[in-house]
Amino acid sequence: MEILYHQVADQVESLIRDGVYRNGERLPGVRMLSRQFGVSIATVLQAHQTLEGRGILEPRERSGFFVRVPDVEAPEPAMASQASRPMPVSARDMTIDLCADEEKRMVPLATAIPHPDFLPIRQIQQASIWAARHGLETLDYAFPGKSAFRRQIAQRMATLGVAVTPDEVLATNGAQEAIIMALRAITRPGDIVAVESPSFPGILQALEVGGLRAIEIPAHPSEGLSLEGLQLAMEQWPIKACIAVTNHSNPMGMRLSDDHKRKLVTLLEDAGVPLIEDDIYGDLGHSGERPRPARAFDRSGNVIYCSSFSKTISPGLRLGWIVPGRYFNEIRQQKYFTNLATATLPQMAVAHFLEQGGYDRYLRGARRNYRDAVERLRTAVVRHFPPGTAVSRPQGGFVVWVQLPEGISGTDIYRRARERDINVAPGIMFSTTGKYENCLRLNAANPWSARIEDAVRTLGALAAHVHSDR
Repeated sequence: MEILYHQVADQVESLIRDGVYRNGERLPGVRMLSRQFGVSIATVLQAHQTLEGRGILEPRERSGFFVRVPDVEAPEPAMASQASRPMPVSARDMTIDLCADEEKRMVPLATAIPHPDFLPIRQIQQASIWAARHGLETLDYAFPGKSAFRRQIAQRMATLGVAVTPDEVLATNGAQEAIIMALRAITRPGDIVAVESPSFPGILQALEVGGLRAIEIPAHPSEGLSLEGLQLAMEQWPIKACIAVTNHSNPMGMRLSDDHKRKLVTLLEDAGVPLIEDDIYGDLGHSGERPRPARAFDRSGNVIYCSSFSKTISPGLRLGWIVPGRYFNEIRQQKYFTNLATATLPQMAVAHFLEQGGYDRYLRGARRNYRDAVERLRTAVVRHFPPGTAVSRPQGGFVVWVQLPEGISGTDIYRRARERDINVAPGIMFSTTGKYENCLRLNAANPWSARIEDAVRTLGALAAHVHSDR
C-alpha cells in the first residue's frame, strides 16, 4: 500500500503540473494543506521533503515552500557562422519603436527592462530622500563622480578580484554612455570593432554613433564568444577594439568561464587590441557566487570595464560607471567634453544604499526571482511554440533567446504580434548582417500573469501560422 505522504506529494505535484500552483509561487501553509488533504502536519512536511527531493519544491528560510519546476527540455539555439567581412552599422527604426511611450500599453516582452516589481523601489526612494537632505551638495557638479559613489564601486570591484582606487572610477549615465566614451577614446570613424554574434542592439548603436564597422564573432549559447573566431578575424582584419558581455550576455544569457575570460584577455593583449567589457548583468547570476569579470585577469590595463545599476536598482536613475584602465585620461576627457558630469543626487542615493548593505540584501532575493521568472518563460515557450523551437538556458539576467524552426520569420511574428498589442524583439535587431531572421528575444522580467501566459500562447500560435503560410 502506498505511503500516505507519497499520495499527498503526488497530488501536490499534479496541481503544480496543471498550473494551479505556478513556478515561483509560494504553496499554502502546512496547516492549510493538512486540512485540505485531511492529513497530519507531519505528513504534509514529509510530502514537502519528497517534493524537494524531486526538485519541484524549494524551501526558503522563514518564508515557506516555493514551486520550482525543473528546467524544461528544449534544444539550445545553434551557434552562428563566422562573419566574412566587417559591416557598417545602421540602427533600425524598430529599435526606437520598442521603447516608445505608446508601446507601454503592450505586453512588454521586447525591451530588456525589469518590471518595477523586480526592483528595490522602496529602498531607493528612502535613499533618495536621505540624499536630498544634503541640500547644496546634491546641486553641484560631480566630475568625475561623487567620491562616496566611486569609493563604493572600488570596494565592490575589490570583491571581484579587481584592485582599483576610487580615483580610477568614473561615474557615467548608464553603461551605454560608458561604452560610447570608450569607443570614442580608442577608435576613429571607419575602424573595425569585433562584437559577439548575436549582439546586444545597444552595442551596435554605439558603433553606429562612432561611424564604426562591426565584425561579428560567433558566440556559443552557453560557452560564449568563440576565441577561434576572434583569432581568425584578427588575422584577417585590422581590428581596433573588441566588445564583449562576459557575464550573462544579452540576448543569450551565456557566461564565460574564468579560463575563457583569461584566454580572451591574453589573446587581445598580445594583439594590442583593447577589450571593452560590458558587465551590466554580472550581479544577476541565477546560482552560485557572483562571477568575476574579465577585468580581474587584466594585468596591463588593456580591459575597459563598463557597468551600471540600470538592470538591478533602477533604469531611470541612469547611473553607471567605467574603469578605463590605461585609457583613463582619454576617457575622462570624453566624459568632460560630452556632458561634464553625471547627476549628483542619484550617485549619493546609490552610494548610501550600497554602504548600508541594502543592495546585497536585495540581490539575494532578486537573483532567485529572476531565475524563477526565466524558468517560467522558458516553460511557457516550450509548451506553446511549434516543435523544433530552440530556447536558450540563461545562467543569469532575464532575457530568453528563441530560435524558431526553419522557415518561420521572427520579423513576421514581431509585426503580427504588435497588431495584437504584444511587443517582442525580432532577431534581425541583433546583427548587422541580416542573421537571426528566425529568432526572437523575450523579456522574462515581468510578474507572471494570465496576460503574459496568453501573450506567449499567442506568439506560439502566430509562429505556427506563419510557418503554415509558407
